[in-house]
Amino acid sequence: MGFIFDPEVLHGCAKRGVDMPLEDAFDAITAALAEAYPGHIDTGPRRWMFNNAGGAMGQMTLLHCSVSEYIIIFGSPIGTEGHSGRYRTEVYDWVFDGEMWCYHEGETSRAVYGPGSKAYLGSDRVKGYRIPDRAWMLEYSRGFIPGMLPFGLADTMVSTLDFKTFARTVWGYGKLSVRSLLKGKV
Repeated sequence: MGFIFDPEVLHGCAKRGVDMPLEDAFDAITAALAEAYPGHIDTGPRRWMFNNAGGAMGQMTLLHCSVSEYIIIFGSPIGTEGHSGRYRTEVYDWVFDGEMWCYHEGETSRAVYGPGSKAYLGSDRVKGYRIPDRAWMLEYSRGFIPGMLPFGLADTMVSTLDFKTFARTVWGYGKLSVRSLLKGKV
């Protein structure tokens, strides 16, 4: 599928934000990504938008979107919990502030992810997750990204009825994906 991002490099970029004030962390991570992947990271002003999916609510800013990969900064300043969704993609989350708890089907103990750690959700896997207080993470997914959109947008369309956020999410993903396609990136 034409993946250009290396999870180990992304982990190193996320670690640049550990132990920094949030705005500085966002800037440091974005700069590290842009340096590692020139021309593939949106370095313009951050456009935060709510994300309601699987019963959880957070906010995100899009850094890269294409048919085969996305990179976002995702988090919540007040905590949340929900269902991860089940996709034909891989999802990596690198926590750089706060804490996230996770468990997969069949597990009876939680895994705790703090600053500098990586949570991984394999293709066709599912987990429950909780941000008990606050957490911010760099999230990367690879695979057929459009297949994730129904889950990612269903709560917004059916539960919150926040059509403005729906439109901003679709527009942002579409704009960055077209930009990637024009560069020859699927």
